[in-house]
Amino acid sequence: MTNKQSIAIIGAGIVGATTAFYLSTAGYDVTIYDEGTGQATSAAAGIICPWLSQRRNKKWYQLAATGAAFYPTLLRDLKEDSIHSDIYRQVGTIVFKKSPELLSKLEKIALKRRELAPEIGELTILSPDEVKAKLPLLVSNQSALFASGGARVDGSLLTKKLMDTAVSNGATVSNKKAQLLFSTNGTYTVSTSEKNQEFSTVILAVGAWLPEILEPLGFSVDIRPQKGQLIYLEVEEETKDWPVVMPDGEKDMIPFPNGRIAVGATHENDEGYDLAIDKEKLAAMLADVASVAPSLATATIKEARVGTRAYTSDFAPFFGEIPGYPNLYVASGLGSSGLTSGPIIARILTQLIMNEPTDLPVSDYPVASYIQKLSI
Repeated sequence: MTNKQSIAIIGAGIVGATTAFYLSTAGYDVTIYDEGTGQATSAAAGIICPWLSQRRNKKWYQLAATGAAFYPTLLRDLKEDSIHSDIYRQVGTIVFKKSPELLSKLEKIALKRRELAPEIGELTILSPDEVKAKLPLLVSNQSALFASGGARVDGSLLTKKLMDTAVSNGATVSNKKAQLLFSTNGTYTVSTSEKNQEFSTVILAVGAWLPEILEPLGFSVDIRPQKGQLIYLEVEEETKDWPVVMPDGEKDMIPFPNGRIAVGATHENDEGYDLAIDKEKLAAMLADVASVAPSLATATIKEARVGTRAYTSDFAPFFGEIPGYPNLYVASGLGSSGLTSGPIIARILTQLIMNEPTDLPVSDYPVASYIQKLSI
């Protein structure tokens, strides 16, 4: 039975799609707006392994670790077989560091974190030969840390499954560009070129495009865009069981089934909302990964993808209700960890709307620190 509460979700990336899935499953009347431009999730392939990050922000780590632990639940809720799924699979993560000392330091951090996050799985320092045994394309004289709980996720396949399920639950999708307007009766109006529609609740999940929606309404928004480019390569080997690889740098390797390997991504802070593929940057990225996997230098390039990430000035995410505007929710600033933290943020937004206890304290990720209403 449909819940009488009408909810608009603007943005169908990982946060919007997951929120649409859970709210529509719960019987809410959901309309999703997304014109598709520059969406980070649809361009992304992700590594779910936050436990090996050395970011110092403890609240970010708690969010990311909770997000990683949530994935098996999300897959079960989607009725997806996590053992054989093309969307998500735990294949393990190989991490390189510049020196044995730094690798040992990372292992100690991971062992400590595993006390509260058993999802990390087994932790092993691999010799160069053992590294090559796990992923034959790697050629390195360095040891590496292996975490068996690390996983890969295909953002495009995940959001498609979430959206398809939401639609089968009765959700409506509009591919028109949407604007938010305030109504005088305490509701919100979403305006497109086709029509205006009133909603009791609105969720803004537009990532880097949040300023475009809120600034015309008199808000200041601490969000900047970051361009990310990713390459998909094809190799002859079967790659479905290969672990993901995090070299000492930003150019990760993410093997998918059928000889498909994602490489990337770039982190371009000076390109605004540009979505053009830059062949020079792709070539530089390919050269970087070829330093540890030389055969990839001549692999077939099947596809290049471009997306736009959202960052705050202190690199921290935020989500929750916009202060002073009841039932107007927002999430942004997820950066390059969107596929890790996006689903759990969406689940928390759903819990807020349904007046349920939240999995994490929303006050740790305050919207008011990044969005302010300007005085007239």
